[in-house]
Amino acid sequence: MASHRLKRSVRGALAASAVIVAVGYVSAPAIADPVDDPAPGSQSEALTKYRELSTEAEKLNERHLKAQDDLTTKQGDLRTANADLAKAKTAERQALKDQEQFRGHVDELADASFQGARFNRLSALLTGDSAQDFLDRSSALSVLAEDKAQALERLSGAVQRAETARKEAGNAQQRAETARNGAAKLAGTIEERKEALESQITEVQEAAGLLSSADQAEMSSEGVQGTFLAPAGAAGDAMNAALGKRGSPYVWGATGPNEFDCSGLTSWAYQQAGVSIPRSSSAQSQHGQSVSPDAMQPGDLVFYGSPVHHVGIYVGGGNMVHAPTTGDVVKVSPLQDNLTGVRRVAG
Repeated sequence: MASHRLKRSVRGALAASAVIVAVGYVSAPAIADPVDDPAPGSQSEALTKYRELSTEAEKLNERHLKAQDDLTTKQGDLRTANADLAKAKTAERQALKDQEQFRGHVDELADASFQGARFNRLSALLTGDSAQDFLDRSSALSVLAEDKAQALERLSGAVQRAETARKEAGNAQQRAETARNGAAKLAGTIEERKEALESQITEVQEAAGLLSSADQAEMSSEGVQGTFLAPAGAAGDAMNAALGKRGSPYVWGATGPNEFDCSGLTSWAYQQAGVSIPRSSSAQSQHGQSVSPDAMQPGDLVFYGSPVHHVGIYVGGGNMVHAPTTGDVVKVSPLQDNLTGVRRVAG
């Protein structure tokens, strides 16, 4: 049901923009007789094949970027765990030092107590020369007892701190090992995905050689023309930053300022607006606030694919600015019917 509502919402946005978009195009002449389907190897079929290969490459690129994001997270976890480990070891050393100091104090008080074990308040009374002498000796005994209790409490606290620090050091050591192993595994995954991406890019480049001049012109056009009004605030600033890059070429893995892939454009645009968002489109699709297509506003991020592999910035009128695919350029295009999500990352 949600997907049906999503499609109806996109169709509504497209319909609402029909009048706006129409001013940028010239109607095609009517054709009286039906034309034959394109023969195998025709230019339109070549363009279709090219776009299919490019989409697959884009998916591989996003998986590669996600693995890099995960690696960055694991490396951060490793740094945090190592810092916690160092802190815990320092606390353990200090606690053990305090423990030895307080243990020595307790031993001294224990010796004093043993030597004066028989010297209680009764003996103080019997051996005292006066009532004041009794009070003085009783007070001294009380101080000795209080000192002993305090020393024992400090010793107990030091022992507890040492044990806690020892456990924290062990936990930090385990987290560091887990993060280190995870990072090593991800490094291998990144290398595998990089090789797969490079192989796919080679296929795309070969397919590009089969495109006609008309196909190439369609790919490099700047898309929907017109004025797009951005709202005030960071979202509007990001939208304007992306619109300012129309005509910039798509390059896998590029993050600007003159070349972009899809998520590279959106992350760069929001960075210009002072907002940090994740690098990959899949990570961006989990960032910020989910928004219904019925309520999307210029500046919102729009996503395609399941799992997500493409992202653009909504500019109003049923259009988005995005970096489509290799061989293409940053442009404004109508929203497609297979929209899978909208996120608002800034006001």
